[in-house]
Amino acid sequence: MMKIKVPESRIDRKAIKAWRITGIIYLLPILISLVLAYFLLEPISRIPFIEVILIGFLSFFALSIIFIPGLRWSRWRYEINEEEIDLLRGIIIKKRTLIPINRIQHVDNRQGPIYKVFNLSSVTVSTAATTHEIPALNDEIADQVRHNISTFVNRAKEDV
Repeated sequence: MMKIKVPESRIDRKAIKAWRITGIIYLLPILISLVLAYFLLEPISRIPFIEVILIGFLSFFALSIIFIPGLRWSRWRYEINEEEIDLLRGIIIKKRTLIPINRIQHVDNRQGPIYKVFNLSSVTVSTAATTHEIPALNDEIADQVRHNISTFVNRAKEDV
């Protein structure tokens, strides 16, 4: 049985902190709303099972902030060569994507406010069908990755 080579490059470890902060920003308003609903509504007018909903969401909040970013980081790998970009990710379901270099139309770097705090950027690769992302790379590495992909694409188009 032939062993399939796993991509070796990893995204930046600071991604874990950035994803935790993003999770807090998205989930905290919901948590606050549920807590306020629980404490401000009279017991008679509360929706049934609000305690169960609140406990369930607190569990989901804890998982999303504490455990999932680390798992997500540990599963994210990529590799770039002259023929293809190989992406491997997924916590429960592993997803592996091979993007042929000759199918790439353009490549970009993206940086939102949270990534900016951590000096991280994402590299997005667009084909005719869709866009793929390598998230949370150090800014310098992201620039180098974008440059390498662009160079490989230009070479592939010259060969045609």
